[in-house]
Parts: sequence; C-alpha cells; structure tokens
Amino acid sequence: MRPVLTTTLATVVALTLVTAGPAAAHDAPAHERHRPDRPTTYLLDPVGPAADDIYPEGIATRGDEFYVSSTTDGTIYRGDLDEPTATPFLPGGQDGRVVAAGLKVDGRTLFVAGGPTGLVWAYDLRTRELTGSWQVVQDGTPTFVNDLAVSPRGDVYVTDSMRPVLYRIAARERTTTGTELLEPVVSFEGTDFTYDQDVNANGLVVSRDGRTAVVAKTRTGQLFRVGLTDGSVELIDLRGGSVAGDGLLLDGNRLLASEWTADPQSVVTVRLDRDLRSGTVVSRTTDPSFDDPTTIARAGRDLLVVNSQFETRSAGGTPEPFTVSRIPVP
Repeated sequence: MRPVLTTTLATVVALTLVTAGPAAAHDAPAHERHRPDRPTTYLLDPVGPAADDIYPEGIATRGDEFYVSSTTDGTIYRGDLDEPTATPFLPGGQDGRVVAAGLKVDGRTLFVAGGPTGLVWAYDLRTRELTGSWQVVQDGTPTFVNDLAVSPRGDVYVTDSMRPVLYRIAARERTTTGTELLEPVVSFEGTDFTYDQDVNANGLVVSRDGRTAVVAKTRTGQLFRVGLTDGSVELIDLRGGSVAGDGLLLDGNRLLASEWTADPQSVVTVRLDRDLRSGTVVSRTTDPSFDDPTTIARAGRDLLVVNSQFETRSAGGTPEPFTVSRIPVP
C-alpha cells in the first residue's frame, strides 16, 4: 500500500501507511472493505486510440464497477476494482457526446453531463442504450453543464459553470424519446453566488433529505448552500477556511472535496454543521499518485480519484498515462 499523506489542523503533518485492521475486515461486508490487494491505480485504456489525450474528468461507481469520462472525445470508460485497466464502454461521439464531464449512477442508469454541448444523457448500464437526453436553451449564451447529483426521490440536478442557474430533471421525466429541454430550477442571479469569467458552479451534492444542495465555486474556494425547495442561495461560512472544490461527496454532514487547483493537491474533509450553513476544514489528504485530481467517488471503504492532468493540457505538455487513484476514504 502506498503512503497517503493527511494534514489535520490540530496535528503535525504525519506520513502513515493506511491499512484495514483485522477487526474492520471481519466486521465489514466484502463490498465495503478496504482491499489492499486491489490495484492502487487504474489505467484508462493505455493502448486505445485516445490513449494520448483522454484528459478524464468525471467518475461514478456501481458496486465493483466504475465509470470515467473523457473531456476530449466524450468516451465513457468502465473499470472493475479488481482489474488494473479501464476500457471504453460508450464510444466518443455517440449521441452527440463529443465531450463528457460529470457522471452519476443511480440504479442502473448512468447520467452524463456534456460540458459545452449543453447536453445531458442517460444510459442503461446493462444494455448501453440511450434512455434520455436533455439540452439547455440554445440562445447563443455560453454553457458548460458540469456536474450532476441525484436526490433521494430521484430528481437529477445539474450545474452550469457558465450560466447562473441550477437545472433539474424531475424523477418522473428521466426517460425521454427525444431531446427535452433542461429546465432551470434555481437562479443564482442577485445572490451571493456571483458569476464571473472563470469556472463558476462546479461540484454538486444533495443532502439526504433532498431539500438542500451544496455547490462548489472552485477558483474562489467557496461553497454555497442552495435550498432546492425555496430557491435560497447563501455562502457557507467556512470559518476562515477555503475549499477549492471540484468533485464533491457528501456523507451526512461530512463533505469530501477534490482540490486540483490547490497546493498541495488533495482531498479535503469538511465537517459541516447540521443545517449546512457553516463548517470547518478538518483535514487534507494527499497522495503521490495525484495529478490534477478533479472528481471523486466512493467504493466501499475506498475513494476513487480521477487524475485529469488538466495543467499538462493547459501547458501544452505531453501527459503521462491517464489513471484513477484508489485510496482509503479519509
């Protein structure tokens, strides 16, 4: 097992080897255990035609399977936690999917956000068939549909990094025969969530009761609380802290966020108060394998982290083979 570096606010930085103890392994169901025998990094189709420029972004899990998106051509890769390589599952360009960003699995459905295309697609994971598609209003305004979250009742929420709105696909409308309109449900105009020329609304999670969302604004290090029933929008008080969050993961009042624009790049843990209006950064976990970690997904006691290498692309450099990291959940 490789070392995972966690920095807490109350202790000196310590380098520790993290392994699952015998009691935990005995008590936890097999699919929830941390498995040191599994690969700690997964290659994304290293011999495939897009091997040199996958530049992945989103990730979602279903049991022991995981799915990763390519921002270059919209390919969706599928991997198994026991196998070292993830291979193409849905070919790029299919259904107009020339870019793929955020991913979310709910039941047997995979939702894909299409970035600047303004499209969202839904696929049946068993048949690979397209079961639904939605698109933002085509009025010439730039768009970037970025991340998705599914509420307990099955509603799908989608962020737009260019337009100051949050979209919703109602649970009863998740199957379509054509491309339907992606409807805004919350507007950020006139609120504390001000949009600028950079990436705005990015990572997204929904609370267990389905009434509240948390949205990240990466470049400013801010988190926002969004009321899904009343449309309220307010800045979360991090008590002087900062979270340059991209992908988010919410477990009760414990929020994990991947930070690829921060130094060092890490997965940050935030303890949110019960009403999600304030919180405290309690740790930052780094790993030698991190390379611009954009999004995260939980697989039992493990966390899968996408290494996008976006900075390499911005600099015009030559990327290393593209990978997903597996670390214990901080």
